Amino acid sequence: MNDLPPDLPRLRTLETWLLLTLDEVRRAITAAEQRDAERQTGLERRPPPPDWLLELGLNRDAPPVQVHCGDCWNSGKRVKGISRDEALRALADGVKACGACRPDSELGFLDG
Repeated sequence: MNDLPPDLPRLRTLETWLLLTLDEVRRAITAAEQRDAERQTGLERRPPPPDWLLELGLNRDAPPVQVHCGDCWNSGKRVKGISRDEALRALADGVKACGACRPDSELGFLDG
């Protein structure tokens, strides 16, 4: 089955169109490869997650809500990474320990 036109002018037109289309496809492939390479570089350079999280209040004047382990599934969106000492200090200052990940147990913090 041959769907190509029989005359030379239309064959040349078709050839030109195919070359232009092939160039567009190659540019799209190059751009996609670049995006994938940048995504991979971003994943490789991503800093490690913090060991401890402090869940902040609803506004900047509100006190912190909870202390979490760094990988806690129950931490909210308003969290910031903190050091071990900061986590211990927050617990000592009365910030609640998350009931799901139990950072107080992980830190060896004994209340009272």
